[in-house]
Amino acid sequence: MEEDLIKITVTDREGVVHELDAPTDMAMNVMEVCKAHELPVEGTCGGMALCASCHVYVNSDHELSEASDDEEDMLDQAFFVEDNSRLGCQIKIKAELEGLKITLAPVGD
Repeated sequence: MEEDLIKITVTDREGVVHELDAPTDMAMNVMEVCKAHELPVEGTCGGMALCASCHVYVNSDHELSEASDDEEDMLDQAFFVEDNSRLGCQIKIKAELEGLKITLAPVGD
């Protein structure tokens, strides 16, 4: 079972660093892993790239899939967007993401 887990590092909005186990065999995404570990990620739309409540900053040099048009559209409407912004729901957990480092983006008022 252990071989189906990778470690990802998530920095929450208060600057606290969390090292999370993320299963690679359950078709989960970063948003779902954060929610499973009770981090404050809303995921209001359920992972459909229809909101930006799982907005994260990717801080490591992992090769991620290109953002879809839907994801780009949502990021265009999000607050505090940076060059490394992604929607957590669109980052699928897979073995190649071992050591991924992300920061939860601040929420807009």
